[in-house]
Amino acid sequence: MKLLGHSIASGLALAGVLALAMPAQAATQGSIGATSTGTVSITATVPNRALITSLADVSFTNADPSVAASNSQGPCVWSNTSTRNYKVTATGSGTAGAFTINSGASIIPYSVGWANSAGSSSPTALTAGTASASLASNATNITCSGAGNSTLQVTIGASDLQNMIATNSYTGTLTLVVQPQ
Repeated sequence: MKLLGHSIASGLALAGVLALAMPAQAATQGSIGATSTGTVSITATVPNRALITSLADVSFTNADPSVAASNSQGPCVWSNTSTRNYKVTATGSGTAGAFTINSGASIIPYSVGWANSAGSSSPTALTAGTASASLASNATNITCSGAGNSTLQVTIGASDLQNMIATNSYTGTLTLVVQPQ
């Protein structure tokens, strides 16, 4: 006997495979009566996510070229993984993602440091385009309770400041990508 072009045995085998591939339903159906009660099982999952906030533009105005110019800020990094771990990758707007600012043909390098604690005075240097080691966020909510939990430091060395042309405006963009781990 044929069942939609397949033998009954083939149809039963396919039904068995599909039953194994589908999760068991925990729903119960009500029965007829003065009241009827049914239940459904509710499940939810979320994918790994991360968020970086509380970033501010970096501005070095009238930097003294006899000493390095450094700017630190305290971004908030949140991750929803069970470990709250993340990696950060920094990329500049220079050639091949280099950390540079420029004014026309004049190109000036800068360095970038990162720490997974607020107010760090010695963050770890980042390499352009390379993910950091795995870091742990202490943020238990997405806004870090309104306070930064990491340190971003941008530094222009004294010798690089000395190569800048006075009154020219040097600009660039630093992109930070946070990936949950």
